[in-house]
Amino acid sequence: MSDPRYPIGKFTFDGSLNEAQREKFIDDIEQTPASLRTAVKNLSPEQIETPYRDAGWTVRQVVHHVPESHMNAYIRFKLALTEDEPTIKPYMEDRWAELADVPSTPPEVSLALLDSLHNRWVRLLRTFRPEDWKRTFRHPELGVVSLEKNLALYAWHGRHHTAHITELRKKMGW
Repeated sequence: MSDPRYPIGKFTFDGSLNEAQREKFIDDIEQTPASLRTAVKNLSPEQIETPYRDAGWTVRQVVHHVPESHMNAYIRFKLALTEDEPTIKPYMEDRWAELADVPSTPPEVSLALLDSLHNRWVRLLRTFRPEDWKRTFRHPELGVVSLEKNLALYAWHGRHHTAHITELRKKMGW
């Protein structure tokens, strides 16, 4: 791994997905809660406070970030399905990671939140008709984003942050 910021590589999207690719990404999203839970299993309190890289977030911050980010994604899906190209509000994830609730909240709280959130999200995704994947939202910085691209992004996002923790465990011999 050459860049610890991107243990599975940077996100890429080449365009339209076929049905099998969409199903694979939905499966990835469905598996994210269990994968993240396995990644943090049996870590000590000291290990939970360890940054995954120099100047990076701690394991605790990563665990809290994933459901925060995925809640935003879930809402973006719902908005795009119910409105014509809504403009979404981005958020400052780096500032969210520094808020006072992060160090005081046990990781299990966010893991449970992720379980429930992904249960709902996957139920929604599995109801999509082909035309639903083409629906879009407008991101103020990224422009127009299709739900198909957002699916691929968040399948990657879950694997990406889980790998931050699993690669740290390898590096530290945990």
